[in-house]
Amino acid sequence: MSTIHVDVVSAEESIFEGEVEFVALPGEQGELGIYPRHTPLITRIKAGTVRMKVPGQAEDEVVFVNGGILEVQPNGVTVLADTAVRGKDLDEAKAAEAKRLAEEAMANKAGDVDYAQAQAELASAIAQLAAIKRLRKTR
Repeated sequence: MSTIHVDVVSAEESIFEGEVEFVALPGEQGELGIYPRHTPLITRIKAGTVRMKVPGQAEDEVVFVNGGILEVQPNGVTVLADTAVRGKDLDEAKAAEAKRLAEEAMANKAGDVDYAQAQAELASAIAQLAAIKRLRKTR
């Protein structure tokens, strides 16, 4: 099977670089699947799991991203993530606490709350918990 080069980077570091058979990730309009020779495109992505099938590897390579940009070109795929965490480094307790704090902030009607920020933090925490749950099922 043919492959395509994928780079997943955040502001802090390069998270993944290599050849893959396919990559799937959460676009703003729904799940995107990218195979070699995909039509070029640029689109925003939302918080969720980037799954990559690496040749010769039984399990998918998984990276959690908290939004960003996807660029598909004939020579490769680049995921420029706002934040990116390797699947094995996700912390369920930390994500559950972030979810709880965001829910409390949104429920606090009297306080000085930035609802857009609280909503974004809640969406991120929910996406992280979903990624952790999906990882557990595949292992």
